[in-house]
Amino acid sequence: MPTYRTDIKPSAQKALGKLDKPIAISIIKKINGLAVDPYPSGFKKLSGIDNAYRVRTGDYRVIYRIFSDVLVVEVIKIGLGELQ
Repeated sequence: MPTYRTDIKPSAQKALGKLDKPIAISIIKKINGLAVDPYPSGFKKLSGIDNAYRVRTGDYRVIYRIFSDVLVVEVIKIGLGELQ
């Protein structure tokens, strides 16, 4: 299976920077895992945005898009609760 490149939008980077270090590390590990498997266990397809998915990391959600043609995972949003 090919490895994807992960890109994090500035708004998601800002949200990540505001989190406590242990939580941020957990989310970064999840994002790095998306490079290997962009469809991990527990992922959900979102409606309304093309190629958009959500994956949980504890109480946090990572919203991302997959561009399979260029092997890119773009992290759009990071936050608590039900993001959409």
